[in-house]
Amino acid sequence: MPEKIDELKEEVWTHFKDFQYVFLATAEGNQPKVRPVTLIYFDKRFWITTDTGSAKFKQIQRNPNIEFCLYLQKDGKEGYVRVSGMAKMIKHRKTKVKVADYCDFFIKHWKSVDDPNYTLIEICPKEIGYIRLGEFQEQKFKI
Repeated sequence: MPEKIDELKEEVWTHFKDFQYVFLATAEGNQPKVRPVTLIYFDKRFWITTDTGSAKFKQIQRNPNIEFCLYLQKDGKEGYVRVSGMAKMIKHRKTKVKVADYCDFFIKHWKSVDDPNYTLIEICPKEIGYIRLGEFQEQKFKI
């Protein structure tokens, strides 16, 4: 049953915490590549930190179209939030510092925000597919 889009968007955002594991899909040539990553939901935006030498970094450089899926499970019911969009490499130092300071795991992976191996990626959503817990019909909306 169709609902008001604003109410649906508001419901979808409630599923995102500060940090959560999602499955991120990138492309290498015509082959999709999927892996679990930590998605950071901070300042009402989506971020991923990664190593500059990683395969996902190289794939996003060549093709910034991405998709991630947040699997939902509660009380024996399942659903998901699937986000399609563009990945954007962030060079702005103040933004990199802000996100790094927010992440308690940052120092486990990089020496500082100036570490050349630290890359910050912003995920800019274009479309969301959502299956509520226990339902089977996907609802889609543009961002």
